[in-house]
Parts: sequence; C-alpha cells; structure tokens
Amino acid sequence: MSNIPQHTQLIKSFATELGFDYCGIAKAKYLDADAKRLEQWLNKGMHGQMQYMQNHFDLRVDPTKLVPGAKSVITFLLNYYPPQQQNHSPKISKYAYGKDYHEVIRSKLKLLLQLIKQNIGKVNGRGFVDSAPVLERSWAVNSGLGWIGKNGNLITKQNGSFFFIATLIVDLELEYDDAYTKDYCGSCTRCIDACPTEAILPGKVVDGSKCISYFTIELKDALLPTEMKGKFDNWMFGCDTCQDVCPWNRFSKPTNEIEFNPIAEVLNFSTADWEELTEESFKEIFRHSPVKRTKFSGIKRNLKFIQ
Repeated sequence: MSNIPQHTQLIKSFATELGFDYCGIAKAKYLDADAKRLEQWLNKGMHGQMQYMQNHFDLRVDPTKLVPGAKSVITFLLNYYPPQQQNHSPKISKYAYGKDYHEVIRSKLKLLLQLIKQNIGKVNGRGFVDSAPVLERSWAVNSGLGWIGKNGNLITKQNGSFFFIATLIVDLELEYDDAYTKDYCGSCTRCIDACPTEAILPGKVVDGSKCISYFTIELKDALLPTEMKGKFDNWMFGCDTCQDVCPWNRFSKPTNEIEFNPIAEVLNFSTADWEELTEESFKEIFRHSPVKRTKFSGIKRNLKFIQ
C-alpha cells in the first residue's frame, strides 16, 4: 500500500507545527502559461532595472531544473500582518516592520526538510523564499491557496493578502491539492484606482518599473526620476496602497510569528528622527530588518524625495 497519503498529512502537520498558516501541494510540472506571460512582461521592459528577473528563465518555469527528479512543489503562506501600525510618516511597507523574512522563513524550511528526511527517508529538496527563480504565486494558485488579484498579489478568501510565500520542491510523490480556479475580485478596481503611480494595468499586470516599491527599494540610482516627484504618498520604503484598499484585507488578522513583531523605530520614528539618523545607528537598528536592503544612502535618498 502506498504511503503517499500519510506522507502528505505528515508534511502538512509539520508545516502547522512550524507556524505556517497555509500549506498546499502541486504536482511539479512545466509552467507553460506562466512562461509565456513572464516572457511578454520582460519583453515590455516592465522589470525596469531588475536584471535578475531576466536571469535563469528556464529555471523559473521548470521545477525539475531546480531539483532533479522533482515530483512535488509544496507552497507555504506565512502571515505578516502587524499587530500595530506606524504612528508617523514616512511610511514603511508592513512586511518590513519586523525581522527579515528571508532569515525567519529559511530556517523554517531547513527544519521542515530535516523533519521530512527523518520521518520519511531519503528525500532531495530545496527551499526557496523570494530569492531564487521560482514563480511562487503561480505555485500557490496551483496548490489551491488562493487567486491572483488585479494588483498581482496572491489573495486568500479567508485572510486577504498580507502573506509571505515560501516554496519547497522535493523529489517525493505526494497527494496534490486542486488548483484554485475562482477569482473573487469581480468588477472591483480599488487597487488600480488607488495606485499612486498608476503601475497597475488591466489584465493583472503590474508594471514593476512604475511601482513605488521598485523605486524605493530596487532602484539603485542616486536620484529618483523627477516625473515621480509628489506621487509617492509619503512611502519611504515599499508601498502597501494596493493591499490596504483591497476589500479582502478586512479579513487580515495579526501575525502569530513573534519575529515579525514591529521594531519600535519603525513604528515611532518621525521624519526628524529619520533625518537625524547616522549610518552607524542605521546599521545597528536595522541589521536584521528588510529595511537594510535599500542601504543608508537609499533611505536618505527616498526621504529627501518625498519631502
């Protein structure tokens, strides 16, 4: 008799024990439709200066290129909605309130793979969190966790979209969840209407090169484009506008992950506090925070731009 159902249940129970909010499993396969969509998006230059988006195209759409003999793609969601919100501008995206999610989730995936090997046997696998060529949102849909909203985010009917997505690709056959086929955005266009830089286009396409998150985090230029002046709505690091206006996020609940609890400076720093911040203090305060990604010079550039 096959152990596939038991293995599947075991992995899902491990995911719950490690604090993941959702776990879905899809059969590893070539993502044909996503490959075409990604190719079109890249050809239109919507990735801006994010050159890494062009790299390893074949790996992005074929899990067997990342893990030889891959049979299953396991997707996890981890809620990051903060228990408290910022008291002041300049604004920081909620995902960056606490500890860097790469560190938090990577250790969970590592532990999960260890548990799988200890309890199931020799399994080859690799965990990914937003730092490798994996189309995690497509896999989340394929494993039944939610649908892609008009703002390009994965939305769950139960708790909205404030989730990190992590992926574990393994050469182990498992029971597969049904793909999510419904779309509950309907005729709502709140995210499109609210985007300060008009980065959200029809057809669930986000022009990454116009997104505030791109300008404030990804773009490494010393100066931000003058035509964007006055359009950032006080966002200094990232942007949550399209999620904040989404009706499904009225179901967001505060995260249970203590590592994502907001650091005091993020909640309470005023513009004056940010202006007075030294590079030394910045490195100390934000050494385990996603905010360090834009570096001290990037924060100073962004701060100056939104004033």
